[in-house]
Amino acid sequence: MPILRPVAAALLLALTLAGCGGSPVLDASLPTVPVILDEGAAAQAISRYRAQHGLGPVTIDSSLIRAASFQAGANARMGRLSHEAAGSFESRMAQAGFAKRYASENLSAGSETFDQVLARWKASPEHNRNMLMPQLRRIGIARVDAPGTRYKRFWALVMSGD
Repeated sequence: MPILRPVAAALLLALTLAGCGGSPVLDASLPTVPVILDEGAAAQAISRYRAQHGLGPVTIDSSLIRAASFQAGANARMGRLSHEAAGSFESRMAQAGFAKRYASENLSAGSETFDQVLARWKASPEHNRNMLMPQLRRIGIARVDAPGTRYKRFWALVMSGD
């Protein structure tokens, strides 16, 4: 069951408006395309993985989706991965209304599908540790495509225990 759907103009506008303040200089001329995901399916997949490790489920949070979309878009416009592309993690979490105490972020580039990016995060010790943080309760996930870049697809997963 694929979790990608066609791109909506409203999301593109929301991501454009969300890019105010505090960001490093991004290449605004680099075309990017936000991809609408089935966030519920992503949360279910991460919850199943967490259950295999004796941990509780996660739910989707709209504020964290916006935070993930902003970060994925910033990375796509830069054409590379950086946790600082859209400002510091602490400031982005504060803007989303969350503390950093039990929060983490996974980034990736290149994967075409959620299943592929999830497999990459599971295989990476640091990313895996983030997903298996016992305190996590909420997540937001986003993918923004930048066809003119080396990686073409940029993913962000923002997680919080708040």
